[in-house]
Amino acid sequence: MRRSFYFILIMKQEYAQIIVDISHENLDRTFAYRIPEKLAGRVAVGDRVLIPFGRSNRQISGFVLEITDSCPIDPRSVKDILEVTGDDLLVEQKLIMLAYWMKSRYGSTMNRSLATVLPVKKKVKAVEKREVVLALSDEEAALKLEEMKDKRMVARYRLLRELISEKAIDYRLVTGKLNISSATLKALCEQNIIKIDSKRVYRNTVNPLSRGEAVTLSAPQRAIADDFIREYGEGIRRTYLLHGITGSGKTEVYMEMIADVVSRGRSVIVLIPEISLTYQTVMRFYKRFGDRVSTLHSRLSDGERYDQFERARKHEIDIMIGPRSALFTPFDNLGLIVMDEEHEGSYKSDNMPRYHAREVAIKLAELHGASVVLGSATPSVESFKKAVDGVYKLYTLAERAKKADLPDVIVADLREELKSGNRSMFSQKLKSAIEERLARREQVMLFLNRRGIASFVSCRACGESVKCPHCDVSLSRHMNGKLKCHYCGYEQSDVKTCSKCGSKLIGAMGTGLGTQSVEQQIRSMFPYAEVLRMDADTTKQKGDYDSILSTFANREADILVGTQMIVKGHDFPYVTLVGILAADMSLNANDYRAGERTFQLLVQAAGRAGRDARKGEVIIQTYRPDHYAIKAAVTQDYEAFFEEEMMYRRLLSYPPAGHMLAIMIESGSENDAAEFAGSLAGALSGCIMGRAVLIGPTPASIRKLKDIYRHMIYVKSTDADMLRTVKDKAEEYHASCGSKVRISFDLDPMNGY
Repeated sequence: MRRSFYFILIMKQEYAQIIVDISHENLDRTFAYRIPEKLAGRVAVGDRVLIPFGRSNRQISGFVLEITDSCPIDPRSVKDILEVTGDDLLVEQKLIMLAYWMKSRYGSTMNRSLATVLPVKKKVKAVEKREVVLALSDEEAALKLEEMKDKRMVARYRLLRELISEKAIDYRLVTGKLNISSATLKALCEQNIIKIDSKRVYRNTVNPLSRGEAVTLSAPQRAIADDFIREYGEGIRRTYLLHGITGSGKTEVYMEMIADVVSRGRSVIVLIPEISLTYQTVMRFYKRFGDRVSTLHSRLSDGERYDQFERARKHEIDIMIGPRSALFTPFDNLGLIVMDEEHEGSYKSDNMPRYHAREVAIKLAELHGASVVLGSATPSVESFKKAVDGVYKLYTLAERAKKADLPDVIVADLREELKSGNRSMFSQKLKSAIEERLARREQVMLFLNRRGIASFVSCRACGESVKCPHCDVSLSRHMNGKLKCHYCGYEQSDVKTCSKCGSKLIGAMGTGLGTQSVEQQIRSMFPYAEVLRMDADTTKQKGDYDSILSTFANREADILVGTQMIVKGHDFPYVTLVGILAADMSLNANDYRAGERTFQLLVQAAGRAGRDARKGEVIIQTYRPDHYAIKAAVTQDYEAFFEEEMMYRRLLSYPPAGHMLAIMIESGSENDAAEFAGSLAGALSGCIMGRAVLIGPTPASIRKLKDIYRHMIYVKSTDADMLRTVKDKAEEYHASCGSKVRISFDLDPMNGY
C-alpha cells in the first residue's frame, strides 16, 4: 500500500503595530492589528492602512510602525487590517519610515522618534486676512448711497462711500479707523450690499525680495556645479563632500546646484548650524530665489513654525533653510539636501534619539530618491574618510573667491610671554596689531575659544596638560581633588608640579577667562574704540544676534569680542585682524575629538580675516605651538591634520577607525544607578564574547545633573552592527528587569559625558 505524504505549508501569522490619527499632538500608544491572508506580503512599515477602531469599529486611517510575528496581547481580541489605502508614498509615510529607522539605529522609543520627525502637531490658530468687499455694481451702489444719505444712516453711508472708491478695505480698518460695528457689517451682508472675504495669510519669517541675478562662478566653482548637474540629470543620486577653504565660495556652488534641482520641480532642504543662521546668510538665498524660500530656527513662534511647514506641504515654497530640525520639513518631492558646515557638533542631537543630521539626511534622501551635498572648510574626520574611501564623491575648492589671499597667520607663544613678564591675556603682538588696525580704521575680531571645556589641569610654563595614560584625553578635576578619565575610569591624585618641566605653575584651567573680562580689558586698553560683545548673555532676545552683526557689518563698531558664534560663516570686508585667545583651551577638553575640534575652530576663526581686497592677519595665542592641530591650522593644511589625526584614531580604535557606543544610566538614586550599571555591564560582557571592548561602568563626567545621578558604560568595536546588537541587548535587559532607572544610547558620541 502506497503511503501518501501531504505537506501543509503553514505561514506564520504577522501582526502590525499601528499609530492612528497622527494629526493629534500626543502620540501616546500604538495598537496591534492582524495582517489578514489577503494582505500577506502587501503591508510594509510606513504604509497607510484602513482599520476598524474602537467598539463601534469605525473605519479610520493609520500608519504601520512595526511588523512582527508575535502579538503582545491575546490574539483573539485583535482585529484585522481592512486594506492598504494606496501605494502613493505620502510625506507622512516617509517620515514615519524615517522615525522607525532612527528608533532602530539610535535607540529610542517610537513615540520619541515620531515626536522628532513630526515636530509640528499643535493646533495653531491660522492667521486670516479679512476684507470688506463691495457686492454691488457702481450704479447700484450710487443709488444705495443716496438712500442711506436720505435716511441719515451715517455709519453705513461712510462705509459705502469708501467702498465705491476702494472696492475692498481691510476689515481692521473698517472696524477701527471707520468705527463701523460688527452688527452694521452683518446687516449690510444680509442685504447683499457687502461681503466679507477671508483668506489664509502665512507668517513669513523674512520679508520676501524680488529675485536677483546669479553670481558668475569661477572656473573651479563652475566645474563642480556642472559635474553635479550632469550627474543629477543622468539620474545619479549620491552623497557629495564639497571641501572648500574658507572664503572659497561654497555657497555660490550650492545655489547653482539648488537652482538646477528646483528647475526640475523638486524641493531642497538647506541645513545650516543654528549659530550660522544669520540674516546675512539667509538673504543671499532670498536674493537668488525670491519668496520661494523659507526659514526655520529655534526662536520662531509655534505659529511661525506651523505656517512654514504648511507652506511646504502646499508647495508654496521650494527651499527650506534651517538647523537640523529643518530636515523634517514635509516636502513630498524632496530632491536635494545641502548640509553646510557639516562638521558642526550642533548637527548631533543631545536628546533621545541622539541622531546625527548627516546620517539622517542620507537616509531621508534615500527614501526620496534625492542627493546630499555636505560642505565644509574643515570636514569631519568621518566624512573626509568616507570621501577618501570613495563612499562620498569629493569636490575640492582650493582657492578663495574674488582672488583674495589667505591671511598671514602668526603664532604667539604664551610661554615666552610669561617668561618676559607679560601675564595679561593679550600678547604684545596682538596688542600692537590691534593698535595698527584701529589707526587704519579697519576692524578686529577677538575669538575666545572656550568651546567644549571642562576643568582640566595644565602647566602654564610648558603647556603640558595632565592626561589619562590609556585614552589620550585630559583628566578632569573633581571636587574631591581626584583627576579622572571618563572613558576608561582611570583616576589619580591631583598634581602640584609638572611632570614634564617640573614647574609649579600648574593648576586648573577653564575658569575665570570669559568674554566679559576680555571686553573689559579691551575697553580699558583702547578707550577710544567701539567694542561689541557677542555671547550667550548678549544674544538672549530675538533679534539680538542679527542686531549685533548688523552693527558690526555697518562699521559702527571697531572690535567684536565673542565665542564661537562670531566665527561661523560671516563675511566682513573690513575685518583684517582676527585674534584667537587661549587657542589650546578646547585642546584640553575631556574628549577624543579635542584635536579635531581645535583645528576646526582655529581654521574657521582664521577664515574671517582678509576676505576682500584687504590683506588679513591672524594671531593665534597658545601655550602649545607645536601641537599638530595648531600647526596644521596655521597653514590651513587639512590633509596634514587628517593624516595625523587618523593615526591617533587607529591607534585607539576611535571613530571612524572604530566605533563606540555610549550607554547612559540615570536615576534619582545614586545606588540604583550604580547597581544597575554594574549588572548591565555584567550582562553585556556575556554577549560581547571578545568581539568588542567594554569600558566601565564609571560615573559620568557630570555625575549629578538636576538631581539625577548618571553612570556610563562604553563599548568599542570595529563593527558598528555589533554595537547595535549590544544596544538591542541592553534594551531587552532593561525591559526584563523592570528597573526604574532610565537608559539611553549614543552611537559614536560627538561629546564626552
